[in-house]
Formats: sequence, structure tokens, C-alpha cells
Amino acid sequence: MRTPANAVSIDEKLDIIPGTIYGMQHVLVMYAGAVTIPLIIGGALQLSTEEIALLINADLLCCGIISIVQALGIGRFIGIRLPVMMGVSFAGVAPMIAIGLSPELGLPGLYGAIIAAGFICMLLVPLFVRSLWVFPPVVTGTTLIALGVSLFGVAVTWAGGGYGAEDFGSPRNILVALAVLGTTLFVSKYVKGFLRNISILVGLIVGTVIAYAIGMIQVGSLAHIPWIQVVRPFQFGFPTFELSAILTMVLVVIITMVEAIGLLYSLSIILNKPLSRDHFTRGLRADALGATLGGIFNTFPYTTYSQNIGLIGITGIRSRYVCVYAGIILMALALFPRLAYFIALIPYPVLGGVALVMFGMVAASGGRLIQEVDFTNNIHNMFVFGISLGVGLIPTVSPNFFQFVPEFFTPLVKSGVLLTMLSAISLNLFFNGIPPKAVREGNIGLSSAT
Repeated sequence: MRTPANAVSIDEKLDIIPGTIYGMQHVLVMYAGAVTIPLIIGGALQLSTEEIALLINADLLCCGIISIVQALGIGRFIGIRLPVMMGVSFAGVAPMIAIGLSPELGLPGLYGAIIAAGFICMLLVPLFVRSLWVFPPVVTGTTLIALGVSLFGVAVTWAGGGYGAEDFGSPRNILVALAVLGTTLFVSKYVKGFLRNISILVGLIVGTVIAYAIGMIQVGSLAHIPWIQVVRPFQFGFPTFELSAILTMVLVVIITMVEAIGLLYSLSIILNKPLSRDHFTRGLRADALGATLGGIFNTFPYTTYSQNIGLIGITGIRSRYVCVYAGIILMALALFPRLAYFIALIPYPVLGGVALVMFGMVAASGGRLIQEVDFTNNIHNMFVFGISLGVGLIPTVSPNFFQFVPEFFTPLVKSGVLLTMLSAISLNLFFNGIPPKAVREGNIGLSSAT
């Protein structure tokens, strides 16, 4: 993977102007995903427009706080201290809607379950870390390829116009997405220096200008949007705690943490930095803290965002302080809704154009890791890779395949990434056995990252 000659290091502090520009680039590529979950859940729970706005503001605030925690760390206990952006995971959408619609639980029951799940998973982090030896290159590479492939569905949907768009797949949408993609690739290849480092941002700007020129963006009145809106804890009522809801959300948070493990492996390859067990421990603790904080502020569980990892691979800007700038911008957007309004005007086809590049970087990191696997002398690795990739595609190619699975396991069987990972781990243990103790207790650093 090419690293620009002027790439900055992980711990390099940046001046405010370039730091803000790089940070805004991260915010723009994650913004749609960050606000989509509150819109989906708020609509499904039939919340008012004002209540959905509160959900979005709380979501942006928590995205910013947890991203800063991951980048800077809290002492030696929480935060991976790497360039990681945090956002709401799609894994919990269905169960969260089900809990919120329950007459006995409602929003207080949902947020109580999220708070408790974050606390419980914080206690489970040591168990996760002790089990990291089950992720050799054949498992991790397969999982990352499955993750990238599954994300292509999101990118293509955005490029076509977004979920539920009346003009989905129209030539106008596709041409705008292609213009963004072409601009990004052109800048990345032919432009030098600072502009190449913000090739994604350049693509977004060019695409937004084109979209505005052809009438895809309509700027409405701002009269109904307040200048300042303060996010308060427990603004939907004091949480209640019910065992079945808590167990459901524990499963959701576990799924987000498992997906985060794969993404952190991908990040280690892009950064060319092996990760220690301490890195994973601190990073997963931040995931668990994100769930608890999300419940307190009446939002949702948080996890590592894949598009931002892909962005780092494209730009080569590896400073963790970029994510601090991005976190501050997200918090500002939460407090000043009129700023958030203008970012929300970016059409989905524009986002889809850059998403194709960023999600491709995640799949490419898995392909790079798979190159280490010995397929010539150990044909069993072919079984691990091929079967697990197929299992992971089940929710995509046949959405009703698991329709008779008990509701509690719905989040598990709808996550193609988790299915891939569980299949690859199981098959690898079956064919290749348990590695020596020195391997199980050693560093998690990938040899491809050294």
C-alpha cells in the first residue's frame, strides 16, 4: 500500500488550520452514517421532528466525545491513542427498535439496556483480549475482505441515491457519483502535497457543487432550526433496567466490539504498526464506554467507523490529533444545529462516490493480509477462506435465509461480518488446531504490518 512521502506520524500534532481541514474531511465522510441511525430509529418509534433532532444532536456529541477519547486516551486505561473515529453501529438497529416499541419498556427501557450493556461489556474486555490468538491472518484477512465487500452494498446504495430514494439509480445520481470518484482518483494520482492529502474532501466539494448546479440540493429556510441547542443527559426520561432488554443489548455491543477488532487489524496494516494486547484492551474499553455514554445521553452504542480507516489509507494522514479536531467539530455541530444542517445537504450520490474508494481500502487491507496465508502447502486454508466468505454473504444474497431464527439472535445472523468471523475461527481451529503457547501469549502485531 502506497504511503505518501509527506505523510504525518501518529503522534504528530498539527497546526489548527491543516488540522481542522483534515478533521472536517473525516467528519464529512462519516456524517451520513452517523445521522442515519437516529433518523431510522426515530422514524420507526414515531418520534416528533423535534425529538429526532434531539437524537441527532446527542449522537453527534457522543461521536465527538468518544472519538477524542479513542485518540487521546484517558490515563492508561481507556482509548487506543490511534486515529480512530467512532460512530453508531448499524448492528443494533432492529433490536433497538423492538425494545423502543415495547409498551413495557419504551425509550427508558432501551437506554437503560444500553447503559447496562456498556458496563457489562467493559467487564468482558479482558476475556476478548485473551482470545485474540484466534485471529491469525487467514481469519482476519477473510473477515476484512467480507467487511469490505458488505460495505460496498452501502456505497452502491448511496451512489444510487440512498435508501428509499424515488429516483434511485437514475443517470443523474450515477453520473454525480462517478464525477466524485473520478475527481478523487485524479487528485490522488496527479496532484502533489496538501491537496493530495485532502483528495476525498476535494471530491466531496466538487460533487456537491455539481449536485447544486443541477438542482439536487435545495436550501430551505433556517427559521425552524435553533442557533444553539444544548444536549442534556436523560432527556427522554430516567432509564429503567429490564433483564431481557439488557441481554439483547449486550449481544449488540459484543457484535460491535468483534467488528471493531477486525477494523483495528485493518488500521494496524494501514498505519504499518503492530498492535499490542494493551492497544486492543484500551480500544475495546472505549467501545464499551461509548455504549454507556450513549445510553446516558439518550443515543446509541458506538464503534470504530470503517470509512474513516479507509480515509487514512487513501490520504496517508495518520496523526491521531486529526481525530481530535474531528471530534471537536462533531461536538460543535451538536451544539450549533444550523451548521449541521448545511453538512446534511450533501446528497447521497456524492457520498457514494467517495465511499467506494474508502470501503475498498478496507477490503484491500484484508487482501494484503491474505497474501501471507499458505494456500499452497495447506489446502485447508482454502476451505477456511472460501466457506467463511460464503457464509458471511448469506445476509446479503438471501436476506430471508434466517427468518425462522429466534428473535434474540437476529442481530448475530444479520451481521455478515460476524458470521464470517465465527465461521473462519471455527474452521481454522478445526483444520489448523490451537497454536503454540508462545503465539497465544505474544503480541497481536501482524507480520504484514512490520
